[in-house]
Amino acid sequence: MKINKLIQQSTKPLVMGILNVTPDSFSDGGQFNSISHALKQAEHMLDHGVDIIDIGGESTRPGASYVEIEEEKQRVLPVIQAIKAEFDIAVSLDSYKPELMQEAIALGVDLINDVRALEMPGALDIIAQSNVEVCLMHMQGNPVSMQANPTYDDVMGEVYQYLQKRLAACAEKGINKQRIILDPGFGFGKTTSHNYQLLAELEQFKSLGCALLSGLSRKSMLGAVTDKPPAKRLAASLAGAVISALNGADIIRVHDVGQTVDALKVVDAMQKAKGEKQ
Repeated sequence: MKINKLIQQSTKPLVMGILNVTPDSFSDGGQFNSISHALKQAEHMLDHGVDIIDIGGESTRPGASYVEIEEEKQRVLPVIQAIKAEFDIAVSLDSYKPELMQEAIALGVDLINDVRALEMPGALDIIAQSNVEVCLMHMQGNPVSMQANPTYDDVMGEVYQYLQKRLAACAEKGINKQRIILDPGFGFGKTTSHNYQLLAELEQFKSLGCALLSGLSRKSMLGAVTDKPPAKRLAASLAGAVISALNGADIIRVHDVGQTVDALKVVDAMQKAKGEKQ
């Protein structure tokens, strides 16, 4: 199932539902770390209109601990296999580890969602040798320390240039832009101000010639302005999703699928009415 083809066929952004099979994710850690619970959550998301299910086995929240490869495999591979067997839905693996990517590709995963943009040794080659699509994300530093003191001279320019360089690295390996999605990495080595600058200018990334993913659901950039904990950031997350959609995002990565689908339907109706008037 080709994600970029789904994007082209849709009049509104696709909704990527987050399925964390981890004990320590910032928002929903421990809720879905069994196959039966994960399948129930996948079914719930499908019932509410999800387009892609993104499965992650290692938290990338600020300060998160490293997970050994064998542990991460045990967390995610059975869930990928079960969801692919049970449902007709695009499945994404949220991981930066090449060995896990390779095994997930063998199970038929549709997208590799890599917070390190294929910088790990061997990652580029594994993607190049497959037909899988990939999401390249910008991150300053690493999850353990990325929020200690994020610093940029020009956050928009630096994130743009980084993604441009990663596209060039992909091109050298024969990975064309039709297989690539870009993510500016909200919350990954950015202050609140940096995040809102990127959100305001999100559409500029479209000039790189790839589909664009926005993932700010329940993140600290929303808590910083609402003073609400992650579980109470639904309204703020929906505002972020709508702004992202209006600023060119092709995929919105979220925890709250049904509510986001409804919000994007309103955006879509407005855009269609605007087009009819013109």
